[in-house]
Amino acid sequence: MSTAILTGQPVPGSSLEGDLRSLGFDVRLAHDAGDAATIVATMPADQRVAVVDARFVGHVHALRLGLTDPRFPVAALPGAVSVQPAARRTLTGAIARESATSGSVTPATENLADRITTALDADGVDVHRPELGTLVAAVPTDPQERNEARQAVSAVDDEAVRLRSAVKARDGFFTTYCISPYSRYIARWCARRGLTPNQVTTASLLTALIAAGCAATGTRAGFVVAGLLLLFSFVLDCTDGQLARYSLQYSTLGAWLDATFDRAKEYAYYAGLALGAARGGGSDDVWALALGAMVLQTCRHVVDFSFNEANHDATALGTLSLASPTAALSDRLDSVGWTVWLRRMIVLPIGERWAMIAVLTALTTPRITFYALLIGCAFAATYTTAGRVLRSLTRKAQRTDRAAKALADLTDSGPLAELVTRFTRGALRRGPAYVALGAGALVVLGAALAPYGSWWPVLGAVIYVLLSPVALARPLKGALDWLVPPIYRAAEYGTVLALAVKAEVNGALPAAFGLVAAVAYHHYDTVYRIRGNAGAPPQWLVRAIGGHEGRTLLVVVLAALLTAEQFTVALTALAVAVALLVLAESIRFWVSSGAPAVHDEGEPA
Repeated sequence: MSTAILTGQPVPGSSLEGDLRSLGFDVRLAHDAGDAATIVATMPADQRVAVVDARFVGHVHALRLGLTDPRFPVAALPGAVSVQPAARRTLTGAIARESATSGSVTPATENLADRITTALDADGVDVHRPELGTLVAAVPTDPQERNEARQAVSAVDDEAVRLRSAVKARDGFFTTYCISPYSRYIARWCARRGLTPNQVTTASLLTALIAAGCAATGTRAGFVVAGLLLLFSFVLDCTDGQLARYSLQYSTLGAWLDATFDRAKEYAYYAGLALGAARGGGSDDVWALALGAMVLQTCRHVVDFSFNEANHDATALGTLSLASPTAALSDRLDSVGWTVWLRRMIVLPIGERWAMIAVLTALTTPRITFYALLIGCAFAATYTTAGRVLRSLTRKAQRTDRAAKALADLTDSGPLAELVTRFTRGALRRGPAYVALGAGALVVLGAALAPYGSWWPVLGAVIYVLLSPVALARPLKGALDWLVPPIYRAAEYGTVLALAVKAEVNGALPAAFGLVAAVAYHHYDTVYRIRGNAGAPPQWLVRAIGGHEGRTLLVVVLAALLTAEQFTVALTALAVAVALLVLAESIRFWVSSGAPAVHDEGEPA
């Protein structure tokens, strides 16, 4: 139970006390700062505490935003301040100081909540102030002001505002116009029946897995049902975030589920399509296409993550602006309404992508579905990567140490890279992105062009390992250094794909699909930890699963030493081992008390 302390003289006819109770607060009355300090001192340490001026007039949703959002230790709006247990000591100190200096302020006129907020600001406390927009939050000091504030409250429907704010401010065309107009009402329906975002997220995952199972039947009816269920899964996927924003039900577990289930659903569906193609009348083998789609999509995401991490806190050099000609052109295009939606659609975000997959599954074949997906994703990846390369080359900016550390963590360099670094530190001074690209191309081409069992790919992998310290030898602060992590992802995943294709035995590609899926999960987990300012996964885990260079070398050596059938078994065993390690550590972290409540409000993936 949270406690709200109403301070000052009660206002006859005010609904404030009832509004606070409706938000889950136990309401206590305090005549002045001394009374408030006494109440806070007697409250359990694990309770949230809010201090609210009794004269407050405003929307209930304004109070909800300012007092109940679990993501912020301290939050405030005019006439109210809320503190979570982790920041209780700061509140106690601020109230004590205000109690000692409030002798000249009469209880009828003091605004203790705002004075506490000012004191917290002075102490350097990060006080969150929610964007209220048209919502009202005020502390009138006379009857006329109170009447005006009440009229302003009546003029705005806070439930309509609440529904609108439940939807992402920036989303794809399909989601904005085909899903959100009704999914927000599903979110409200769920909230009124006590359902949680995590329950809706889990329902979305189960629906997608059932869709994958239907696709795996290989029948036309199964494909039609799979497409419909995939669309419904996406509706639920939108609903869970809207429910979290509508009811402010954010949690660390929800962050983990939201961050990982989208990828799990999509890649499980790829596997279902591949199984369905193999079981269908034509016995079409599209596992290579399914794995290629997963590789391309994952590398696309790493490009997005790396570029954003490298540039979000960059600063201009000298008097030069961070803006570039490419960015200026982008801004001019954004000023033309239709180009905004066109550009959001051609990058094939999750809504458009899943809609395309669902429709093609129902109407065509898995092979056609994967061809369309690969072409669309390849175009989107080329478009976004080219634009970001141009921005990076024309933007004069200084990257921070934090960005360099994030990029180094995203490279997922393992013990072999660390060992080689000890002997080559200082040797690789220039062009890390070009070096990484050359090394990655060498190992992938060796695996793709040499016959299965050849030792030439091993030579390429050894060179790849020897050049891997490029990510560790110096800080990744160059204009194009953000390309290093996606290059390493493409090199590792591409090598596994090429060797599995070369093996030409049943089960090799599904085993490779499982291995890449397990490693990709680890890389997504790394991204979301960094986004939450929690740092990368522990070094013992990175070393235990070999790092990108260690896994690449191991897979290439196994292909050279083992028969195709034995190689398939080895890939399966490696996939299981990696999956068990990364899942165990990920679950341990995301359910721990120190995990961040990360909820992606940016561009759709």
